[in-house]
Amino acid sequence: MSDLVAVWEVALSDGVHKIEFEHGTTSGKRVIYVDGKEIIRKDWMFKLVGKETFPVGASQTKATINIDAVSGFAYEYTLEINEKDTMDVWCNGKTMETAGEFVEDGTETHFSIGDHDCCIKAVSSGKRREGIIHTLIVDEREIPETVE
Repeated sequence: MSDLVAVWEVALSDGVHKIEFEHGTTSGKRVIYVDGKEIIRKDWMFKLVGKETFPVGASQTKATINIDAVSGFAYEYTLEINEKDTMDVWCNGKTMETAGEFVEDGTETHFSIGDHDCCIKAVSSGKRREGIIHTLIVDEREIPETVE
């Protein structure tokens, strides 16, 4: 994988998937691996910029890698994932009953765990590439994000 230029770890409804992208900027080669398995291989592409679309995971979620020239021989790689299957909230393996509402700066999804009032607040980051910021609030206290 001498031409490996990008690696992403993507959390989908069926688990976390590793996406690797090789881009040969002299040969035009494009190779995409999902969870270590080669999904797409194109050799000798004359156009070095563009996009590759492929499925990810059990749900065959549509993913697209965009290849853009930044300057000279520098390239930028972005991954777009199109997962809109559900907005279910899961807790300890069970789907929670929720109530959603639109608020001034986004949406709130309310649910209860025992006698605790919970809310997932979704607001726009204001930046196209960053997307939506989700915050979990339990009993009016924001729960900080953790890295597993």
